[in-house]
Amino acid sequence: MQSRDIFSLAYRSVSANRLRAGLTIAIIAFGIMALVGILTAIDSMKGSIYSSFANMGANSFSIQSRALRIRMGRDDGPTKGNKNVKKVKTSNSNIPITYVEARDFKERFTFPASVSLSTVATTSATVYRGEKKTNPNVRMIGGDENYLESSSYGLKEGRNLNELDVQSGRNVVIIGEDVAKKLFGDNRKNIINSSIRVGNVRYRIVGLLAVKGSGGFMSADNVVITTVNNTRRIFNRPNMSYNVGVSVKDVTRMDAAVGEATGLMRIIRHLHLNEDDNFYISKSDSIAEMLFSSLSKVTFAAGAIGVITLLGSAIGLMNIMLVSVAERTREIGVNKALGATRFTIRRQFVYEAIIISTLGGMLGVFLGMLVGNLVSVLLKTSFIVPWLWIFLGIITCAAVGLISGIYPAIKASRLDPIVALRYE
Repeated sequence: MQSRDIFSLAYRSVSANRLRAGLTIAIIAFGIMALVGILTAIDSMKGSIYSSFANMGANSFSIQSRALRIRMGRDDGPTKGNKNVKKVKTSNSNIPITYVEARDFKERFTFPASVSLSTVATTSATVYRGEKKTNPNVRMIGGDENYLESSSYGLKEGRNLNELDVQSGRNVVIIGEDVAKKLFGDNRKNIINSSIRVGNVRYRIVGLLAVKGSGGFMSADNVVITTVNNTRRIFNRPNMSYNVGVSVKDVTRMDAAVGEATGLMRIIRHLHLNEDDNFYISKSDSIAEMLFSSLSKVTFAAGAIGVITLLGSAIGLMNIMLVSVAERTREIGVNKALGATRFTIRRQFVYEAIIISTLGGMLGVFLGMLVGNLVSVLLKTSFIVPWLWIFLGIITCAAVGLISGIYPAIKASRLDPIVALRYE
């Protein structure tokens, strides 16, 4: 018999046992769905991270009092296993960057770059306008005249904060699109110079930010920006730490700017030569790398889940094929009596196993793609077609079918036709 005839015979046999084949296909499909779904969701999250940090600008970095640490699972600390990372003395770490230090850095940094000072007043502000109010999740930031540039914000209407605003600390703000939509709706004609209230303090709106978008994890438009001195006056608290943002004019000189900024900040913080830095310089790409590193652990876990599920599917498929051999003993005897060789019988059962596993894989890939893209909808990223996972999923299922069908096929091919014909 030709391969086409054997395949046709195997397909008819699978179609004749729909319930048994359907259950096996469902087992394989759910395993592949879990694997492809998780991996597609991770790809969506990576796309969201890329878009989020692309908005931060490739030519800027910030100086903070403590490092941003993103952790999933066990963490042995930043110095574990890395001999090149020096430890900062406990008494010398996490010391806030004071306003005086941040201002001193801005005045003394001579590199061709713009420097901004900022601090977070609160991340849970409620903004009021008449009877309307926002949810208590608005970020209020105190910045200076360079803050918008270093944070890659743009203005849609109005003006930026100026030096007089910063020096006087007067009650003026620039609001984000989410806040404007909540308080003003679609009526934006008189938004500039309107009065709003943050807590019990009234502010005058001098600018409206252009839409920056949401990174999925946090909306960059749900923000109110006032001056750093206004924040010091109204929201001052003990140990308030200030961030220094540096926007380099020439992106090719980024490393040089980081080196000069490090040296100047060490002088301002009065660090000795034998002391490590007690401040941290972070760039958008380094933060993204930390997130990707954390997501790689999730990818590994997803792969482990997929392997375990496929192993269970392979065992189930082999069991189904062995049952099929037992039930079809008489059929095998008839085929052998009519001239079917051992090779033909083996190929028929292997083809049946491959057909079942491949159908399960195709169904699982389709369902996994839909489930994974639910994350894309939530994160507002583009629809993802994971061609790599589709290809690998189907190939893997075909391999599972081949491996699972070999032993039952060999067992079927070794049946004695005379004994098989007498089987009831």
